[in-house]
Amino acid sequence: METPPVYVIGHRNPDTDAICSAIAYADLLRRTRFPEAIAAACGTANLRTKYVLKTANILHPKLVMDVRPTTSQICRTNVMVTQKDEPFMEVYRRMHQHRLKAIPVIDNERRVIGMLSLLQLMHMLIPDEHDLGEQRILNSTLSQVRSVLGATFQNEVDIHKKEQLVMFIGAMSRDGFKERIKNYPTDRLMVLVGDRPSIQLEAIKMGVRVIVITGDFKINDELLLKAKEKGVVVISSPLDTAMTALLVRTAKPISQAMETEFIMFDDHDLLHTIRDKVQDASQDLFPVVDDEEKLYGVFAKSDMIDPQPARLILVDHNEYGQAVQGAQEAQVLEVIDHHRIGGGLMSREPMRFMNDTVGSTCTMIARMFRQQAIMPEPGIALCMASGIISDTLFLKSPTTTDVDRDILSWLRHYLPVNLEDYAREFFAEGSTLSISSSEEVLASDRKTYTENDWIISISQAEELGMERFWERKDDLLETLNLYIKTSNDDFACLMITDITTQASYLLTAGNAAIIAAIDYPSIDKNLYDLPGVVSRKKQLLPQLMYILNRVHH
Repeated sequence: METPPVYVIGHRNPDTDAICSAIAYADLLRRTRFPEAIAAACGTANLRTKYVLKTANILHPKLVMDVRPTTSQICRTNVMVTQKDEPFMEVYRRMHQHRLKAIPVIDNERRVIGMLSLLQLMHMLIPDEHDLGEQRILNSTLSQVRSVLGATFQNEVDIHKKEQLVMFIGAMSRDGFKERIKNYPTDRLMVLVGDRPSIQLEAIKMGVRVIVITGDFKINDELLLKAKEKGVVVISSPLDTAMTALLVRTAKPISQAMETEFIMFDDHDLLHTIRDKVQDASQDLFPVVDDEEKLYGVFAKSDMIDPQPARLILVDHNEYGQAVQGAQEAQVLEVIDHHRIGGGLMSREPMRFMNDTVGSTCTMIARMFRQQAIMPEPGIALCMASGIISDTLFLKSPTTTDVDRDILSWLRHYLPVNLEDYAREFFAEGSTLSISSSEEVLASDRKTYTENDWIISISQAEELGMERFWERKDDLLETLNLYIKTSNDDFACLMITDITTQASYLLTAGNAAIIAAIDYPSIDKNLYDLPGVVSRKKQLLPQLMYILNRVHH
């Protein structure tokens, strides 16, 4: 079985540090402990991060919005299938050889058109008492008949034509045969007969469709000539009449037995949403299809018991409220972060937890590269440098530490660009307020926190100057209030940081008691001046946490 991936993933609404640390750490893990590590993101990159990825020539991480178990994770993709025109015997042998109770029936485009079970196959051979007459009917081709019998043709006429044959066993007297055969359409008759020239002759004279000579006998030359003149197909079976009669019926196509009403699922269906439907179904096997409705795999009811959880390594966050959907049900192997510890992160098994008071998660990842004497590729080095530049405002933020400065200096040796020029271009790349809707501005870098039963969210946008903010202030406030009404948050705010002046404004909405307790200078209703405040993590968040622990519901 293929080893499931280890997703290295940042927080929701990822910023540059979240995406770049995931990319860099996944690269390090693939070169050391986890060759199956994959960089992932639960959100698309913002403009500046896109600039980083383009400059570094690195693809955007795999987009993973939900890690709860899905049908694609539990199904088997190496699937035994059949098509509706395949004969019973070929399909049965495959199912018996591989001990399969059911298989999907697909068309030429690999779309599922039915399900076939062993029980349904057996019903073709052993019908109930009301369907006994149907056992004479054989919808097939004479080439398929020859194949299932291991027989040979003595005379061939349109042997690949699909047709409806009526089976008749000529085990009686000549007169009895002549009388009984009148009740059947001779041009569709398949007469099974042993070494009985008299019966063979009567069948040929009447112009039956095919004679199957059983017991490995051959029709004599005189009768064979007459058969050719009348256009009667002659097959010589190596089996006796009883076995020939049994196996002839296995030339029927399985379309007569397949079930066309069945349950199937999409490859992204969540297991918890389909569990009841599966458990209540009489179906043994469930096909899973992809976005093009083509067969992806199959699963049985037993596959839903204790499915293997997703394996995660969380970077740049440690709170479930900020993590990818379903993280609580996943196996979190490691956490690497530089924020406060909170949010109820718990594990059933020990995990590696690294938290440090540095300015960027990328600082911690780059330090691992250096400690393990692993030289980063230029693109990976640029990603880590970008994370540090972004989170420390190029070492000007109060969150900056000597470790950040030391690591960024070390990374310079591996960079494909001049760092100062690159940093200027990075911050100049794309003003969020210039090109994004108000909803996008709030969502692009939003983090949610829980403290003292309060739920709050802090969005941040970094700008070169505040002109666009003043133009859009009222619209942003209206969108912030709408977010409060439609979310579970008690309080929400937008921190607009001017990189050039190293100062911020704070736009607020939500609980009046929380807003009233904010002691930053007020500029306007729900708007505050934050001189010298540029860090959400180290400056604004601690102040809001202090307020939340003083204000009661």
